[in-house]
Amino acid sequence: MLKRSPGLPAILLVLIILGCGGSDKPTSSNGTVKEDPLFAADIQPILNASCARSGCHNFTASAGMNLSSGQAYANIVNVASSEVPSRKRVLPNDAENSYLVMKLEGRQTSGGRMPLGGGSLGSTQIQLIKNWINQGAKNN
Repeated sequence: MLKRSPGLPAILLVLIILGCGGSDKPTSSNGTVKEDPLFAADIQPILNASCARSGCHNFTASAGMNLSSGQAYANIVNVASSEVPSRKRVLPNDAENSYLVMKLEGRQTSGGRMPLGGGSLGSTQIQLIKNWINQGAKNN
């Protein structure tokens, strides 16, 4: 008869939890956040999953900002924020002063932290967006 260790279920549970969480890619092959991410391949998927949801920034265009594929870039890069018109939603080469980053990090001066009701983005996702902005916010 096989004797089961009482610690085995706990170990399996820890392995499952570690395998499911913590990775909010995309990262480079060495595990660091991509320095020069692509809008279509790296940024748009984040916007699709976290922002362009029903009732948020999709075809219903909350705050005039549709973040759906094919619409997002034109609605954020060098466009004044509707909440704080003196700020650009995305100011190429300046992530710290881009209102999108302020909203994602909770540093905004108006409204709530984004995304509303869905939990904040992971640090890797936010850094990826910041890297894209700091590399010129290219439409690539």
